[in-house]
Amino acid sequence: MPNFPQHDDTSHGHESAPSPADALDGVSGTALWTVRMRAQESVRADALFEDPLAAEFLARARKAGSPPGRGVLQQVLPDWLAVRTRFFDDHLLAVTRAGRSQVVLLGAGLDTRAHRLDWPAGVHLFEVDLPAVHAFKERIVAGHPPAVARRVPVAADLLADWRGPLLSAGFDPGRPTAWLCEGLLFYLAPEAVDRLVAVASELSAPGSTLGAECLNADAADSPFVRPWLEALSGSGTPWVWHLADADHWWGERGWQAQVADLLALPYAVERFAPHLAAHPGLEKQSMLLVTATRPAGGR
Repeated sequence: MPNFPQHDDTSHGHESAPSPADALDGVSGTALWTVRMRAQESVRADALFEDPLAAEFLARARKAGSPPGRGVLQQVLPDWLAVRTRFFDDHLLAVTRAGRSQVVLLGAGLDTRAHRLDWPAGVHLFEVDLPAVHAFKERIVAGHPPAVARRVPVAADLLADWRGPLLSAGFDPGRPTAWLCEGLLFYLAPEAVDRLVAVASELSAPGSTLGAECLNADAADSPFVRPWLEALSGSGTPWVWHLADADHWWGERGWQAQVADLLALPYAVERFAPHLAAHPGLEKQSMLLVTATRPAGGR
């Protein structure tokens, strides 16, 4: 999860024994409660993924907090995050096994896919986030070799110039890339989303893919979603960007998009069935998991 205000602290973990408060400078509250849910998921008997590093993040942070509010979607959130994570895990493994050897995680936060997935040989994975986020994260992951051929933390502000730092880190725009915007876009203003996607599009060779989590604009005013959005706004982390027509929006930007039918995925049905039974009117498409491909001539 992103924390967008830029910080002056550009250290990368060279100082000695920082206090928890110092170490957490720049790490958002959303990143911490998200990693707490990943840690909880990892110890379930029916876990959809395993993330051993999540517990280490929590131990170093010494706090995690909880999502704001007490509505229905807050109850669904742990299962939603589990399904979302598994969906994009499967997506990234599929597209890299199909030959895309560059992966870019935008707003990577405390993501640990570089360490926990069974990647094919030769994958270079770039994690783009603020310097302070990397400073905290690297203290934990430094003792854990990644499972990719090359893992590259890229310190950059996604609201400013991140293209330059990514290219300087060794990213090759001539090679097909798998981009991921997980838990990111809805925090941005529409014009910021446009700029970010435009840069990613310019850097995408034909055959590149993009995964994104989007809030369905048609569900934003529902009695289930509206309290969640109000709670987020009240906590200072509003979801700003909503998407009404995924095919059209991504198509205008040169991508062929597909919205996942989560109820066609057995693991999603198993997780969501109790919630749908308890709340029959619950929006089944409140959130959209989009995968898109950059066709030849898409630039």
